[in-house]
Amino acid sequence: MSLGKQKKPEKSMSVKEAIHELCGNLPRWAIAFCGLRHREGLTQVEMGNMLGIPQGNISQMEHGKRPIGKQIAKRIAKLFNTDYRLFL
Repeated sequence: MSLGKQKKPEKSMSVKEAIHELCGNLPRWAIAFCGLRHREGLTQVEMGNMLGIPQGNISQMEHGKRPIGKQIAKRIAKLFNTDYRLFL
């Protein structure tokens, strides 16, 4: 009988390490914004419509290529009952 290949146990990692592995060097605000959208089950188009901004801007924000800005951060916070500073 062959035992076959056994899997090596996975190395445990901290939450910070896991986020870095999944998201690379994205800013925390971009990760939070993208995570919130996914948690709520919204598309980028739907999120853009709710915030009054184009889908392309949502994509750039989620990829850390465009800052969210205080005014948009406040709109996000109001819609989702959170602190706007999370997105700055």
